[in-house]
Amino acid sequence: MSGPPRISLLVATYNWPRALELVLESVRGQRQLPFEVVIADDGSRDETRALIDRLRTTFPVPLVHAWHEDTGFRLAAIRNKAIAAARGDYVVQIDGDIVLHRAFVEAHARFARRGSWAQGSRALVERPTTERLLAGERVRLWPFTPALNMRQNALYAPWLTSLVKGPTDGMTRIRGAHMAFWRDDLLRVNGYDEAIEGWGREDSELATRLIHAGVVRRNLKFSAVCYHLWHRQANFDAVDRNHEVFMRTVRERRTRCERGVDQYLSSTPTVA
Repeated sequence: MSGPPRISLLVATYNWPRALELVLESVRGQRQLPFEVVIADDGSRDETRALIDRLRTTFPVPLVHAWHEDTGFRLAAIRNKAIAAARGDYVVQIDGDIVLHRAFVEAHARFARRGSWAQGSRALVERPTTERLLAGERVRLWPFTPALNMRQNALYAPWLTSLVKGPTDGMTRIRGAHMAFWRDDLLRVNGYDEAIEGWGREDSELATRLIHAGVVRRNLKFSAVCYHLWHRQANFDAVDRNHEVFMRTVRERRTRCERGVDQYLSSTPTVA
């Protein structure tokens, strides 16, 4: 394939339509638009569907809604359904509370390289500034925004990106809220392992299988800048159980999972 990849921006969400609206507003303002946006909706109520239906009429790229019933935290499963629905070459994955710098998609298109996947970074917007944004106040997001943590990650300095090395494993500083993969690499390792339910380890487990399959980790900083809105901490009850699935992948050097994206490729997931 010549030229930049067609980027499918995959946005995971669950019952926070106002945050999702801010994310999609930042997508609309991109200097380089993605090929499409696929919403991976882990069972949100009707307010989220109504928001997507309203925005779809004027959105500058296709807006796809992959949804399944809410039977608990099943992020791995809904991301698989969204990956199956995606039609781009390259999947840039964020959470539904990640507001994007206007050069975010452009930076990913420039950084993408065959044989690798990308771990991105994000600045953390603290509660007071998050509440101002959710209330509709115009707040400039940049390194000097008040109430910002990890503000070094808000620095847009693409000339520094090539100097960043960082971890090469599938566990250290893995953040599923901002990652990117070639779609055919995801299909080769069968996407996310749906044995993992509840918060934790689904991203590290996938990253480790990709590394076992020869797909190299690269760390993207200072160009694909984004801002993670404040929210209450997740329920960590499933972490120990999910960690056992991750450790099995490490011990057995697995490259594929049994219950993954392939179960959705021969049929159409629930997509609007």
